[in-house]
Amino acid sequence: MIKYQLRCDKAHEFEGWFADSATCDAQLKAGDVACPFCGSVEVSKAIMAPRIAKRESGKSVAVAPPQEAVQLKQALRALRDQVEKNCDYVGEQFAEEARKIHYGEADARGIYGESTEQESAELADEGIEVSRIPWVPREDA
Repeated sequence: MIKYQLRCDKAHEFEGWFADSATCDAQLKAGDVACPFCGSVEVSKAIMAPRIAKRESGKSVAVAPPQEAVQLKQALRALRDQVEKNCDYVGEQFAEEARKIHYGEADARGIYGESTEQESAELADEGIEVSRIPWVPREDA
């Protein structure tokens, strides 16, 4: 397997894994690779820095993440801050509390907490709108 940094004609960059270089070239030429951000199939290989695993000293070399990944983490941290400031944490009682709010048994308010995949599916089946948000760790932790 080989990983390439790819770029669409709208300058979105993303990674793609291929069996080998020839497979990558064939799929790009055939328009079989689409940008995950905009759906464009006008995709080409982007400039990549080689990944160097270790120095002669045996210490690992840090490789900077792509700018989009950094921006996404910052946005998720900002979203986490907003949720924590403006919503009530209900922990593992999330599904139960969401139902109470939905059916008018509790005051309407923003809540967040934990739920299992099954609980989330059951809420959706009942028409209760919930969203899962990746909870990115704080930088200062």
